[in-house]
Amino acid sequence: MSQALSHPLKIGLQTWGSNGDVRPMIALADGLQKAGHSVTLFVSSIDNRDYSETCQTLNIAYQQIPAKIDFDMQAFAQRTFQINTLQWLIELLDNCFFPYEQEIYQAAQKLVAEHDVVIGHHFLYPLKLAAKKQQKPHISVTYCHGAIPTRQHPPFKFPDLGRFLNGWQWTILDLSFDWALKKRLSRLWLAEGMPAVKHVFAGLITSDLLNLVAVDPFLAPYKQEWQPLHQISGFLNLSTEAEPWQASPALQAFLANGDKPVYMTFGSLQQAVPEWSMDLFINAARIAGCRAIIQTSSLNYPADTQQDQVFFIGRHPHQPVFRQCAAVVHHGGAGTSHSATLSGCPSIVVPFMDEQFFWGCQLNIAGLAPAPLYAKNATPETLAERLLTVLSSADMTKNAQQAALTVSPTQGVVNAVALIEAAVGIK
Repeated sequence: MSQALSHPLKIGLQTWGSNGDVRPMIALADGLQKAGHSVTLFVSSIDNRDYSETCQTLNIAYQQIPAKIDFDMQAFAQRTFQINTLQWLIELLDNCFFPYEQEIYQAAQKLVAEHDVVIGHHFLYPLKLAAKKQQKPHISVTYCHGAIPTRQHPPFKFPDLGRFLNGWQWTILDLSFDWALKKRLSRLWLAEGMPAVKHVFAGLITSDLLNLVAVDPFLAPYKQEWQPLHQISGFLNLSTEAEPWQASPALQAFLANGDKPVYMTFGSLQQAVPEWSMDLFINAARIAGCRAIIQTSSLNYPADTQQDQVFFIGRHPHQPVFRQCAAVVHHGGAGTSHSATLSGCPSIVVPFMDEQFFWGCQLNIAGLAPAPLYAKNATPETLAERLLTVLSSADMTKNAQQAALTVSPTQGVVNAVALIEAAVGIK
């Protein structure tokens, strides 16, 4: 990264969502600041997690807007077992976004007014709207490439019908999202006097300047088929200095006292299904006969305690622990999928929704995971089967170790900064 710029910029970043939507933006903010730019980050956290301490460590100006989102995540998670992806997204927006849309838009207007360039989470159309109104450069960041059209291949979960018909299938996907979302997402856009858009993805959401795809090239085999607007940077990995952490003596003793354990977590989703997830993990480890580290989500299993061959751990940076594990069971979030791959660990993916299923399939195609097991179908027995498959597979372990050599923990941020600077005219 360049250390001195002839034209340093004031850059505003805005994101919305859970931990996996926020951490990459903190990593990007840190990289931009180290490149000599002045950075401010606005966060809308659906689980009300506060990132001020991490941002303070990195000297990043931070605001949480709104201060609190009123969301019953546990009730919502239970409904995910019965609804499809579009229904899931609509319910999430109805609960966590639309009630706060005006507040998020007002924050976006302020961010645009006070900065030279703004960068936003792929879904944050209020930021794109504010940038257009004030004629400022706007860049979007996406963490999943499943909805980026390719020239030859069909959309995820669609059959491959050949190049010509695959193009029609991408049109069908666009029309499906338009039918489900355009009216809802266009209300603010039209109320602000903007012309109607043809499609949600291209017109309302994606930047017209640069859509930064924060995915490692290893997990995006068809990237050469994307339109030039979509540029892959690699995973935006938060630096170790952002979250200083050291394993407790109890964890160190557990790791030293046997075979490599399996790590189990559902990330931010775990707090939504605390008892179910703990029962699933504990019993699957018992049936498979393996040691396990389980990220605890229940008061019944306090952090830094152990029961038989299971150690319970609290919140912590994932990669330092993943590197000492034999495999990682997770929900298929983009961040956890990349962290497991960076750490040389095979994955067992238990997705709750289609985007997570997409990541499970990418890891499976890359030889880093068995077929994903949908959470609604997961039992201790079926999860134990997946565990035994991975733990007995020398090929999967070897593939994961080789993949770790190709995925850089730092290059994604370096590439992202260079792409952003090029997009706004800094050579």
